[in-house]
Amino acid sequence: MKLKKVLLKLISLSTHLIFHQQTRKNNLNLSFFIARRYFFSGKKRNFINIISLISMGIVMICTASLIVVLSVFNGLEDLLRSIYTAFDPQIKIEATKGKSFDVSDPFLEEIKSIEGVALITEVIEDYAYVRYREANMVVTIKGVSDNFIDQKRIDNAIVAGELKLKKDNVNYAIIGRGVQYALSIAPGNDMYPLQVHYTKDVKPGQLDVSKLYSRKNILPGSVFAIEKNYDENYIFVPLDFAQDLLEYGNKRTSLEIKLEEGADLIDVQEKLQATLGDGFAVLNNDQQHADLYKLLNMEKLFVFMSFSFILGVGSINIFFSLSMLAIEKKKDISVLYSLGATNKLIKNIFLAEGAIISLGGAVLGMFLGGAICWLQQNFGLISMGMETAVLENYPVKMQVLDFFYTAISLIIITLIISYRPAIIATRYGNVQYL
Repeated sequence: MKLKKVLLKLISLSTHLIFHQQTRKNNLNLSFFIARRYFFSGKKRNFINIISLISMGIVMICTASLIVVLSVFNGLEDLLRSIYTAFDPQIKIEATKGKSFDVSDPFLEEIKSIEGVALITEVIEDYAYVRYREANMVVTIKGVSDNFIDQKRIDNAIVAGELKLKKDNVNYAIIGRGVQYALSIAPGNDMYPLQVHYTKDVKPGQLDVSKLYSRKNILPGSVFAIEKNYDENYIFVPLDFAQDLLEYGNKRTSLEIKLEEGADLIDVQEKLQATLGDGFAVLNNDQQHADLYKLLNMEKLFVFMSFSFILGVGSINIFFSLSMLAIEKKKDISVLYSLGATNKLIKNIFLAEGAIISLGGAVLGMFLGGAICWLQQNFGLISMGMETAVLENYPVKMQVLDFFYTAISLIIITLIISYRPAIIATRYGNVQYL
């Protein structure tokens, strides 16, 4: 009997040493192997397995929702860029102080000499009161030089009439569709001109009413439809018409630049800024709407944080399932300790178990979210729900960074959720079953 006990102790000691050496070499692989056996055990499906599957399902749904919502924000951002690109120039030059600035031929020639500049459109923009037959409203008059048509920014946005500013020495206006509806304008009808009134700076003691405002008539030539905010407020007119009506003389409110094909926008922008100095703001398309894009990105960030918080709350089930698993596997943990397992190995097993549940749900969720976005892009599952919407269906655009940040947040959540149960599991190493 004594010899038998000695042999058993020698066998136990040798097994302990061998296991200890193997776990030192393959700690991570062994952790995932045991964790995978716990999760995919086919012998029985107890309450803990069900909780683990429910946790994986919650993570999958939250991940898919996050991917879809972030993709919708990306699609909306791209939609806004496409709208603003159709209306706004590639580069816009404005005065940093004041509403307008003087423009001369040498000044324009200096800008034209910069490599990459193809066209310079002079702009005078201000509010005016317009009247058509019995209807009237306040609009934004945008006087543009003749080469505005050559920029080809609104060619595809014309929905009625002929795109023109002048023809046979006759001035024509390009009006927004919202303005057309408000004033009941019939483009091409030369019998009724559009009356444009501009209120002058009123001086104290001025009694002559005719000197309080200027007035000019112009024929509506065409109608554009880009976006509601533009369609309901803007009217394009020839530059000399606006110059006479608003009495701007050589002053301009902005210059709009079109670049040559293949020119580098950032490079041309930097050269323009260096040439013009600090008295002018040289803005690309994104900078012209910097506040809007900043707000959109902030909303996207808050949505990401909110869904990450929901994901964290949903992952609490992982904490409970791992805690119960640690209690259920007390005997297995003690056996592993008796074979030479370390606290690090036990912790890694339960961290790996949490990773299988969380990252498994994340992978399924990313696949599901990506599939929903793909279906929306190609088949339009959900429409905007408005006949006057710019697009028929909600725009979506998947970005790799969204998937990456979602995965990073899940890894952090998994480590936080799984760490406490892993620590609890190491407390069951004192019970001996030999």
